[in-house]
Amino acid sequence: MPAERLKAAAPYLIEQKYSEYTAEQHQVWQELVRRRWPQIEAHACKEYLEGYQIIGLQQDRLPNLTSISSILGPRTGWSTTPVSGFLPAQAFFEMLAARKFPTTTWLRSRDSLEYIPEPDIFHDVFGHVPMHAHRVFADFLQHYGSVCVRLNDQDLLEQLGRLFWYTVEFGLIRQGEAIKVYGSGVISSHGECTNVVEGGCKVRDFELEEVLRTPVRVDRIHSVLFAIESFDQLYEAMHAAENWAEQRLLQSHTGR
Repeated sequence: MPAERLKAAAPYLIEQKYSEYTAEQHQVWQELVRRRWPQIEAHACKEYLEGYQIIGLQQDRLPNLTSISSILGPRTGWSTTPVSGFLPAQAFFEMLAARKFPTTTWLRSRDSLEYIPEPDIFHDVFGHVPMHAHRVFADFLQHYGSVCVRLNDQDLLEQLGRLFWYTVEFGLIRQGEAIKVYGSGVISSHGECTNVVEGGCKVRDFELEEVLRTPVRVDRIHSVLFAIESFDQLYEAMHAAENWAEQRLLQSHTGR
């Protein structure tokens, strides 16, 4: 989906005014990374850690989205595209289908280091973007957007949203004997990551049907998350989810 066809997303596209970030904001970024890095280095999956290096994130400077996109584009076709804030669902799906990850440019203040209710550039870039350097994950994410952007059935979208939630946002992966994290909500949150690492969260094997049946709760720390065996499994699950959605639509149209 070319950029000129981003009809729903167009009003939200902005430019990152990188030179306008203050020294204090760069220091807040540095503090956020410093707080998370020991746990990430120990418990993030190898694909995340490799992606972090590939896209050139710096621990003492806020990320330049144009620079990141210039690296991701030739590698996986993705860009880290600045937006003004929270997007409606159709705009969000449009951007994913076009391999343009909607990225906020604002950064939380020093008095909100632990938690903010809405995504900022730390959650979006530190949490999400390193995985966009991984080709299989990048293809999965684009496929997710291309399926959802065509759907008008809110029940189906809500269930497919669970797939996104339990992978892109709160996904785990088995690597060797360990459970590693790759979902942005676990990567960027000390509380969620600690909950996984210390066994406060039950880790179930990833099975698409169970994931689609598991409601999302945003008001509490997770008690159940799902671990994939590989990103190929995730890619294949998206194709299965597309078939499932098509069958559900067909059944609703035929009355069966």
